[in-house]
Amino acid sequence: MSRARRLLELMQILRRHRQPVRGAALAAELGVSLRTLYRDIVTLQAQGASIEGEAGMGYVLRPGYLLPPLMFSREEIEALVLGSRWVADRGDATLSLAARDVLAKVGAILPEELRRELDTSGLLVAPRPKGAAPGPDLAVVRAAIRAEVKVAIDYRDQSGAATHRIVWPFALGYFEDIRLIIAWCELRTGFRHFRADRILRLEVTRERYPRRRPALLGEWQERELGAARDGRPARC
Repeated sequence: MSRARRLLELMQILRRHRQPVRGAALAAELGVSLRTLYRDIVTLQAQGASIEGEAGMGYVLRPGYLLPPLMFSREEIEALVLGSRWVADRGDATLSLAARDVLAKVGAILPEELRRELDTSGLLVAPRPKGAAPGPDLAVVRAAIRAEVKVAIDYRDQSGAATHRIVWPFALGYFEDIRLIIAWCELRTGFRHFRADRILRLEVTRERYPRRRPALLGEWQERELGAARDGRPARC
């Protein structure tokens, strides 16, 4: 691996971690000596990278330093193309347009050789199954999640019973033929999964829910891990 490539790889590793990473771990992942790793850290710092830390304590990359987009590897381009094509085909109208815009923006700044990789990628996404009920506009739901506000819904469960709920949406799950709104339900006083195609009416309120979205997401993830270990089904 060339030194230039190694420096970029070091930046990528640091970007994956929010907490300090010890120099020995970084050196092992790069396959270099600890002395070489320390020299590379100094070089990146001299070039403006906001790397904080010291030998024996670990290193962390502070926000604000961006890698040049021209340095995408072919595998990274393929990942970007595949993910963007999936979102373009299966996202709501706003998200679909955003995925196409991302590919267009990346293509505009790539060198010609890599732009061909972007335009001619053989990674294809199968067409979305036809006939699924549309449900509410998920762009509206995503906006409510970002704003951390309560949503009122009329919901019909799998048995056909309809209920009115006030929920705190904090995540969206995208499956092949269904979309799940993951939320805290005030009626059931617990986490619930609501299929978008079973929502009869949805109204976003202006009332913020009392807990922060990251906290809800973390608690839900812990609950789901426990349910998976115990073999318990998800609750809708």
